[in-house]
Amino acid sequence: METLNNIVLTIQNYMSNIVLIIALAAAGIWFSFRTGFIQVRGFKRGIKQVFGGLFSKKGEAGNDGMSSFQALATAIAAQVGTGNIAGAATAIAIGGPGAIFWMWVAAFLGMATIYSEALMAQRYKKIGDDGIVTGGPVYYIRGAFKGTFGKILAGIFAVLLIFALGFMGNAVQSNSIAASFHTAFGIPQWIMGLIVAVLAVFIFSGGMKRIAKVTETMVPLMAALYILGSLIVIFYNWRNIPLAFYEIFVGAFAPASIAGGAVGATIKLAITKGVARGLFSNEAGMGSTPHAHAVAKVAHPVEQGHAAMIGVFIDTFIVLTMTALVIVTTRALPESYNVVEGGYTGAELSQFAYSLVYGKFGEIFIAVCMFFFAFSTIVGWYFFGQANIKYLFGSKAVPVYSALVCVCVFLGSLAQVDLVWNMADCFNSLMVVPNIIGLLALSGMVKKVHDDYFNNFLKGKPSEFSTKNNK
Repeated sequence: METLNNIVLTIQNYMSNIVLIIALAAAGIWFSFRTGFIQVRGFKRGIKQVFGGLFSKKGEAGNDGMSSFQALATAIAAQVGTGNIAGAATAIAIGGPGAIFWMWVAAFLGMATIYSEALMAQRYKKIGDDGIVTGGPVYYIRGAFKGTFGKILAGIFAVLLIFALGFMGNAVQSNSIAASFHTAFGIPQWIMGLIVAVLAVFIFSGGMKRIAKVTETMVPLMAALYILGSLIVIFYNWRNIPLAFYEIFVGAFAPASIAGGAVGATIKLAITKGVARGLFSNEAGMGSTPHAHAVAKVAHPVEQGHAAMIGVFIDTFIVLTMTALVIVTTRALPESYNVVEGGYTGAELSQFAYSLVYGKFGEIFIAVCMFFFAFSTIVGWYFFGQANIKYLFGSKAVPVYSALVCVCVFLGSLAQVDLVWNMADCFNSLMVVPNIIGLLALSGMVKKVHDDYFNNFLKGKPSEFSTKNNK
């Protein structure tokens, strides 16, 4: 087991520190230029698509899909996870405050990538054998490569995602919930695991309609709770806000010059940890969130592309930045920065930072947020895995998949198994490769759909990719 764990760690370190940074950053740059920096030009449209008439949105999820907002909420449910609490803290602890700047850079580029993913997910979505709309990278990979290569690449992606997210990933999320509640309230981990598993059974059994209802309700509430709780801490330490931004921007290019900075932090560490954590947090290019964006009921694929960009913006520029600013403004860093000497990192560093203002309540606050973040991720990741189960085995296999996910959720709560955690990260990294290959192969189609929206659809001309013409 130890040998296997070391092999997995070696692969994961190589993937996250080299392959993923190059592949995802390159894809972000390529699609930024390919779409004329849509993350800038289309930002206003994205905000309007997501928040325009937010409290009067109509439409129920059904066999024909979800509303645009429900699809985005499902995507954000998966994006905003424990990584927004633990991931940002780890990046700061190792790479210094400057890592946050590189998280922002990764998110900016990722907005163009996820825009392209959403377009292709919409373009190649299908009606499953159960009459329910479905979609995701397996379908646009097959659209990019028609022969045996496409089948193999799509199959590899499907298997990696099912294990990375549906099984091992959800076990990890459940463990985060159980551990945080045990720390805050002393509740035995198996009891929390059982509670989470029962809730999961209830939601999964309701299909797409119940999943959409849960995510569209839970996501705004959890985001509001975390943002409000974080802002209280940040403004409590308002005198340190200018210093925090100084450390973030200066630390991005000269980490060693920041007083109290991480021992051994370099520009390379700031960039690699910031970009890697940023890419993992917002999931742009990983091929996970396109499953949600594929089922959105929109008039043109670009509309959901605009919404998808806002998902990355909310995840990184708002939620993840809240964590970062809490850690830096509370000055939690000097006492706990140096991981080598046994200081705090990950969720512990976040809990420590919040406790400096909230005291014991800080642990409770993080535990509650962990529950919302991790449970919403379980729901989102289950949905993504389900689409790939249906692709590989048909809709009859879904009940078996649902049962296995619930078992993983319960077992994951019992104890942290390093091999499971590391394999989840490793498979998560590996599934990026087939997704990016397929996406880059469809670069011309991305451009075609993008141009059709601005040159035809918006001007009232016949549109090749509007919903009416692409059923």
